[in-house]
Amino acid sequence: MFRTLATRVLNSTPARLSARNLSCTASLSVKLSADEIFKRENKYGAHNYHPLPVALNKGEGVYVWDVEGNRYLDFLSAYSAVNQGHCHPKIVAAMKKQVENITLTSRAFYNDVLGEYEEYVTKLFGYDKVLPMNTGVEGGETALKLARKWAYKVKGVPKNQAKVVFAADNFWGRTLAACSASTDPDCYEDYGPYMPGFEIVPYNNLEALEVAIQDPNTCAFMVEPIQGEAGVLVPDPGYLTGVRKLCDKHNVLFIADEVQTGLCRTGRRLCVDHEEVRPDIVILGKALAGGLYPVSAVLCDDEIMLTIKPGEHGSTFGGNPLACKIAIASLKVLEEEKLAENATKMGEILRSEISLLNPEIVVEVRGKGLFTGITIKETKGVDAWDVCLRLRDNGLLAKPTHGDKIRFTPPLVINEEQIFEAIDIMKNTINSL
Repeated sequence: MFRTLATRVLNSTPARLSARNLSCTASLSVKLSADEIFKRENKYGAHNYHPLPVALNKGEGVYVWDVEGNRYLDFLSAYSAVNQGHCHPKIVAAMKKQVENITLTSRAFYNDVLGEYEEYVTKLFGYDKVLPMNTGVEGGETALKLARKWAYKVKGVPKNQAKVVFAADNFWGRTLAACSASTDPDCYEDYGPYMPGFEIVPYNNLEALEVAIQDPNTCAFMVEPIQGEAGVLVPDPGYLTGVRKLCDKHNVLFIADEVQTGLCRTGRRLCVDHEEVRPDIVILGKALAGGLYPVSAVLCDDEIMLTIKPGEHGSTFGGNPLACKIAIASLKVLEEEKLAENATKMGEILRSEISLLNPEIVVEVRGKGLFTGITIKETKGVDAWDVCLRLRDNGLLAKPTHGDKIRFTPPLVINEEQIFEAIDIMKNTINSL
């Protein structure tokens, strides 16, 4: 029946339309050069990104290849979404198996995978409940909604008076709430009016934090344990412990944005584990799906999670069977392959070697695990962007952030030989300046 119907439709299609469709199909199959790919994106796509000029079409482990066959070490890992390496075979296999069975049911019905994932992830991280979403910024929005609900239902904050405190230079996405919490004009400018009830305090400053959260209407403090987009800014030892103590003292929820720092990137399962603190709410994303699919999650205990009732928050795709199977496989790879331990070992080698680079150009090196940032001093008109272009020419991909900073976040499966391959590229690049 379907074949007959399709034949009738094709036979009744005007010749000019068929020719046009054939022309479009043919043009899509033509192999384009890198320059042609750049021009096509520029013509048809929004100009909301400024990509490094390289057109990729293949990835495996720590390497990616461009359309001209050149191989590069990937030292961005899709902003830490590919901690397990590109196209990890175990995660790909889990995805293929589930995609042939069922991919989406919506939360209107139960499915046989969501509960399996919920049990696995809550036991792994030690929380009562998980609320599944799709993207990191959705995780942030969800955490804020939970905090406000808790404020009204549990803490007793007067209606519509709840306040959330954020650290300056935070970055957790591009929604209007995320823009409202930002101190970066590129993020918030021309998007007002802004979300009420938000307050900003300096990062890594416990005194300022306590002043802000003394307000009895404060419901939460949301912070990245290490600030990624700001340039991999690492707080002083004891900062996270101090945050936990202050939040306990003033009955305020501690929300840890672990979307980029979590899942073994810094050498521990979560970055907060370095100080053995337990946030009230943890936001996960990026590497939760190993780069194959958008998956995020919010973890907390019953007192907070159960303030939201049926119909008060949700997502069509959140918790779908495909996402859940991918997330389970992604987490198992991190655990079974001991990628936190590898991040610690490889990160120490990387930073010790980078610290030996020309101090007149690389003026600061910082980080934990395989989460490393450097600051570039502009020399003879060469800035961080130019350094990244030269790194690309030498076979390594990285991206500048905030003008003079470069973030190095390779896949956590990188080995010692590959680390030294990257170090040689960095040395040759910096020396060429």
